[in-house]
Amino acid sequence: MSEDNTLTAQARDRVGKGAARELRRNNMVPAVIYGDKKDPLSIALPRKETTLAIHAGGFMTTLLDIEVDGKKHKVLPKDYQLHPVSDVVMHVDLLRVSAKTAVTVEIPVVFLNEEECIGLKAGGTLNVVRFTVEVNCPANSIPDNFEIDLTSYDIGDSVNISAVDMPEGAEPTITDRDFTIATIATPAGLKSDEDADGDDEPVETEVINQKADSVMGEGEDGLKDKS
Repeated sequence: MSEDNTLTAQARDRVGKGAARELRRNNMVPAVIYGDKKDPLSIALPRKETTLAIHAGGFMTTLLDIEVDGKKHKVLPKDYQLHPVSDVVMHVDLLRVSAKTAVTVEIPVVFLNEEECIGLKAGGTLNVVRFTVEVNCPANSIPDNFEIDLTSYDIGDSVNISAVDMPEGAEPTITDRDFTIATIATPAGLKSDEDADGDDEPVETEVINQKADSVMGEGEDGLKDKS
């Protein structure tokens, strides 16, 4: 589970575009805490600490303690907006959570032992289909990532969700199939050779058919000449 972090925020008396612009000029980030059947709370976060938290990685799966006027609110970041040009943090949405809160989050996938992987050592390529897996899980037990050991995978093998060791209480949002996370693809050179070999038979068949059509055509012409 991700470690908790604490950010000290200020309550906002005013909302709207004008108030938000004034906050940003003062190096603060407008934010709102909502959920858990309580009224939304408009706050302002310090820009520097918020920016560092976002760019540190794992921000969307990290529980935060937001302290406002001496009171702590346990939250999970649900969204944030960056300026399209400067990448300055413009706004943050925070979901208020409790011990009973279930959340839907994207968990990154980490592949281990690529150097020892049978298929990769034989020249195969790791083709990642999903860099993250969406899961439902309790807010207080969000995994940092899912680790997959590639050691025993050979060329042509698929790494499916069944290979992931899910923590208690967590399950993928896709439950109707054992979906693929990655594959060990055939080396490009070998694939080209196989494609070339596969093209020989259709060409040969086409030539044979053309000869047969030609013979049949000659026979028909011959019969027409005699009649």
